[in-house]
Amino acid sequence: MRKILVIEDERASRKLILKLLQAEGFEAIGAENGSIGLQLALQECPDLILCDIRMPEMDGYEVLSRLQQDPVTAMIPVICLTAQNDRADLRRGMELGANDYLTKPFTPEELLSAIATQLAKQEMRAKQQQEVLQQAISKFNNVVYYDSLTNLPNRLLLRERFYQILTPGLPSKHSIPIAVLSLDHLDRFIHSLGTDYSDLLLQAVSDRLLPYGGKVGTIARLNSEQLALILPPVSSRSAAANIAQSILDTLSQPFDLDGFEVFLTCSIGMALYPEDGSDIDSLLKAANTAMKVAQQLGGNRFQLYTADISEKSYDRLILEMNLHHALERSEFIVYYQPQVDLRTGRMVGAEALVRWQHPERGLISPLEFIPIAEESGLIIPLNEWVLQTACQQARIWQKAGYAFRVAVNLSGIQFNQPGLSQRILRILEATGLEPSCLELELTESAVVKQPETAIATLRQLKNLGIKLSLDDFGTGYSSFSYLQQFPFDVLKIDRSFVRNVTEDSKNAAILIAIIQLAHSLNLKVVAEGVETFEQQEFLRQHQCDMMQGYYFSSPVPANVLEQMIVSCSNPSW
Repeated sequence: MRKILVIEDERASRKLILKLLQAEGFEAIGAENGSIGLQLALQECPDLILCDIRMPEMDGYEVLSRLQQDPVTAMIPVICLTAQNDRADLRRGMELGANDYLTKPFTPEELLSAIATQLAKQEMRAKQQQEVLQQAISKFNNVVYYDSLTNLPNRLLLRERFYQILTPGLPSKHSIPIAVLSLDHLDRFIHSLGTDYSDLLLQAVSDRLLPYGGKVGTIARLNSEQLALILPPVSSRSAAANIAQSILDTLSQPFDLDGFEVFLTCSIGMALYPEDGSDIDSLLKAANTAMKVAQQLGGNRFQLYTADISEKSYDRLILEMNLHHALERSEFIVYYQPQVDLRTGRMVGAEALVRWQHPERGLISPLEFIPIAEESGLIIPLNEWVLQTACQQARIWQKAGYAFRVAVNLSGIQFNQPGLSQRILRILEATGLEPSCLELELTESAVVKQPETAIATLRQLKNLGIKLSLDDFGTGYSSFSYLQQFPFDVLKIDRSFVRNVTEDSKNAAILIAIIQLAHSLNLKVVAEGVETFEQQEFLRQHQCDMMQGYYFSSPVPANVLEQMIVSCSNPSW
């Protein structure tokens, strides 16, 4: 049953329209003013809205404007109802997003005809959008499950393959070995021969490992130096150990890379299903823990996971202890990486990125300390400090006349803390920053675990006037349905899709599809990791809105960014 919302302040007119619609088989909802109408539009998601123009409190123009500002309601067709003498204002209504109008008084036939026309158009738009969505999904799925370098499955496909193996059931008293393999001293190899040869080496390693997958196993690439293996079922831990040793022996044979004879060792960690975990994520974590122990013991060996293995090495424990005091000792610094409008070349915002200036080790990458902060719970005060600092700095720039948006990452842990919107509101009030100048970035994994709760939290943040961004799109669950459900304003494409976009036609196709899909959902698009002129031009030619990356600037301190803001007022293109 189609649902129609009627926003009409005249009670008699409203009741008459509602009665007519209900008689025609529609689910009709009435609102006596614009404010209530907006609330019902968000709650009920009607198929069409009838809205009077002349109303007290909030007129129809304001309702139209508010509807267009929210991604949830922006696509709902609106028919404006106006008095005879309001014809001069009709153009304004159409400019604000109205799809049609009816001049009072109108006949039931005129009303039903206008409704039928708009619902038919909406159905056609929905069908076209669904076709675009399906095309994007089809292109996306061609590459989303496989690593572009080795053509091996990635983590997503590894997860699916694992559960496919479990479907028919395991033979009695058998286990499934899950191995994580890391190449020893790969950084030295890259330093000596370069990244091109390291890619060749990884390809050669994956080729040698293929026989170990058998008919039911899977070999996947986790990252630049780690592979994961789902091996065929074994009847004992000793059988799993024999396989691990065989892999070590196989990889110890020299590799011929364009005339270079290369000797390689690796560290292997192995966990068994169901003894060491009931799902693929816990098994990979256990195998990774065992692999780190193998590395700490010197590498070129394997380690089976046991419950008493500790992932935290001595250095990691020291780093965690230092991390507890780093905030009070003011050892953290916020750097800012500019975001540039690809049409104008002007800087329109910056992402706030935290760095740790360790008193002994110097500048420590967030890749090293953020995971420790998340595991220890320190990520919550650290995130709040970054948010407070970034808002203070943005307010300083605002007072100086440089009004642009600052983007701050929210961890999944912080996002799921109760009272998030109230704490952020207090920070905005304390710093005096306009909410529209703050953008919060969230990863897919932060919002998909409890979608209903996440939508409510996102809605609270959006009601404050804050912009919301979906970060690292394409690296996690990558479900396009989430883009329709969650009220994001911006989609950030992960650097992995930008890196080879000018050389890899599949990457180019998927990047174009994501941009088109995002725009069809009224989302702005930011491309991360732009490092070359060619990448910039590709993105600009395909209507990507903004870029961020080392081609324009690395993350810099606030004072350096301020100098860049001034110079960026005269872009080079």
